[in-house]
Amino acid sequence: MRFPQPRPPIFTFRTLRALLSKTPLIPSIWQSNMSHSAMARRLSGKTIVITGASSGIGRSTALEFARTAPDDLRLILTARREDRLNEVMAEIRAEVGPGVKVLPVRLDVSRSDEVRGFVGGLPEGWREVDVLVNNAGLVKGVARAPEIAEADVATMFDTNVTGLINMTQAILPIFKTRPDGGAGDIINIGSIAGREPYPGGSIYCATKAAVRSFTDALRRELIATRIRVIEVDPGQVETEFSVVRFYGDQSKADAVYAGCEPLTPDDIAEIVVFAAGRRENVVVADTLVFPNHQAAATTMHKKS
Repeated sequence: MRFPQPRPPIFTFRTLRALLSKTPLIPSIWQSNMSHSAMARRLSGKTIVITGASSGIGRSTALEFARTAPDDLRLILTARREDRLNEVMAEIRAEVGPGVKVLPVRLDVSRSDEVRGFVGGLPEGWREVDVLVNNAGLVKGVARAPEIAEADVATMFDTNVTGLINMTQAILPIFKTRPDGGAGDIINIGSIAGREPYPGGSIYCATKAAVRSFTDALRRELIATRIRVIEVDPGQVETEFSVVRFYGDQSKADAVYAGCEPLTPDDIAEIVVFAAGRRENVVVADTLVFPNHQAAATTMHKKS
């Protein structure tokens, strides 16, 4: 007596999709690893300069680059507070290991002489910079004209505008030595303040508007090269920004964020690294980032 042979199962696209939907973890992990690997490959072997890397967005950006390409990366971290840079370096080493080389450099971008000597002072093997993140910036006070302190005006312009331009001019010749007119990334951290001026912030807003104009003009000037010029403009982010604005008064700084859920430095760092990790032909030229409760520079919902 013959028994019928069992027929092999027929897998249609519908049945496969149904089976996979019961185990969503497997494809999601696979897709995540594939995406991470692509970005890691693009960033691998690069040398990245980050200004203002001792805290806030700069510190988070250094950590995010290290996590994204942990096997082969060089990070040049600059700021005025060298002790804080050493702490960031130790954090990176503890988290990702020896694959990420870190060089802390004490640098005040508001001092033109220090910026001029920056590249020449780097050790051999660290001068072939691929990415510049112009993050250093600050705000001083909430005074309105004609009561704005001259020293505050100078500090903001020297750091936010002149410092950023000087750093760009120090690194750009390195980019331009590469084939096809040059290659590299200039990522400038701007602000919603550069798009929407507000009372009590006239000088800070003016500096960030200058950054925006410089960035847009530079992108046009470098159109025949492979150099990408990128700007990321955050809205409300909780960093030391407000503490500096209020000359160290923590209670006034805390009041700025009361009733809100501001962005974190990590939120902005993820966007910076995402932009740097795109294919060379993809330029995330201009990004404006708000927390959910913000719709404009001065339009925010605060919980009572």
